[in-house]
Amino acid sequence: MPALPVLDTLRIGLVGAGFIAGFHLQSMIGVRNLRVAGVYSPTPAKREALAARAGALGLGPARAFDSLEAMIASGEVDALWILTPNHTRLDTMREIHRVVGSGRGALRAVACEKPLARTVAEAREMLRLAEDAGLLHGYLENQLFSTAVLRGKEVIWRRAVPSAGRPYLARAAEEHAGPHEPWFWQGDKQGGGVLSDMMCHSVEVARFLLTAPGAARDSLRLVSASGTVANLKWTQPRYAAQLKQRTGGQVDYTLQRPSEDFARGVVTLATADGQEVMIEATTSWAYVGAGLRIQLELLGPEYSLEFSSLATGLKVFLSRAVSGGEGEDLVEKQNAEQGLMPILEDEAGIYGYTEENRYFTETFRKGEAPFESFADGVEVVRMLMALYRSAEEERTVRFAEDALETYVPGVARAPDQGQKP
Repeated sequence: MPALPVLDTLRIGLVGAGFIAGFHLQSMIGVRNLRVAGVYSPTPAKREALAARAGALGLGPARAFDSLEAMIASGEVDALWILTPNHTRLDTMREIHRVVGSGRGALRAVACEKPLARTVAEAREMLRLAEDAGLLHGYLENQLFSTAVLRGKEVIWRRAVPSAGRPYLARAAEEHAGPHEPWFWQGDKQGGGVLSDMMCHSVEVARFLLTAPGAARDSLRLVSASGTVANLKWTQPRYAAQLKQRTGGQVDYTLQRPSEDFARGVVTLATADGQEVMIEATTSWAYVGAGLRIQLELLGPEYSLEFSSLATGLKVFLSRAVSGGEGEDLVEKQNAEQGLMPILEDEAGIYGYTEENRYFTETFRKGEAPFESFADGVEVVRMLMALYRSAEEERTVRFAEDALETYVPGVARAPDQGQKP
């Protein structure tokens, strides 16, 4: 790939205008050398609203485009952020590949939200299309860029590892009471259930914490995976009815195959010298607390690291005499408006979106390949598929198994596909 000139400002086009796009916009307030120049969503009202919001936040002016092709061909964007639902991402990348291949536009880079795809085959095709189009590519896993993760990893590897030895166990958990949009609950569209939706975060942030600073992202070799999935809450009649009502009838777990709402996974990796290290991850859509909870641990021979997103320094207490409408103004996936409530004073920063967008903006602006790329997105999907296959077949799965390349989780398969061999 020929050297790219350094740009004074990276002009970003947002593909998608849903919940996650709002998080990105909020975080971009803290990023220099960036302009949100374009927005595309198939829904006119959503793209117009997001473009207007970008302008109101001082990130624009942003133009709302009526097609992805028009946004790329305009020459007004240098990089695209793919923020669309999981089942649309491969088609979105195919369209990017087609338009860039026709020689139109000034696109140099593409970044994609997690997970990269629904299957290993889809993920590998995302990577192939980006590379064939000659684009820099970045995998948007925000938890790697959480200020707690970056600072904690730096301290552990600088102060503890040189005298005590490398860390050998990373634990990661992410839990909340359930997703916002109906497509998250639909296995064919989302690619699975909570394991696909949230463990994509957990396994990758754990792999990052276990990887030595400056080492290649594939310096830890994936060895085996053992997974468990379950339906604990949302198949109960009361909650299935609640979910059907909440989604306007689009999700009915009494009639359709339900996506799992609990998942647990253990992934074994090996260092270059053969030492075994492990990831232990837990995710749930059946957690009812103040809101979204992220818990991280890193353990080594003589040290440990701990982080909990809900162990905030800022809290408020609201008595039963204080009433108000439901919202998420204190914490994402908020479950109450009264009592002792934690407040995340900077959710976008604490979750990692600000530093993530700062990093990818600077990397793409300078024409450099980021350390977290679509290749890492492929590895994440490999871990997810191994865990799903392990849960389905009730055995430990080795990553050397060729069948992982074509495996589709049971909840994402068509009803007539049955069990996988």
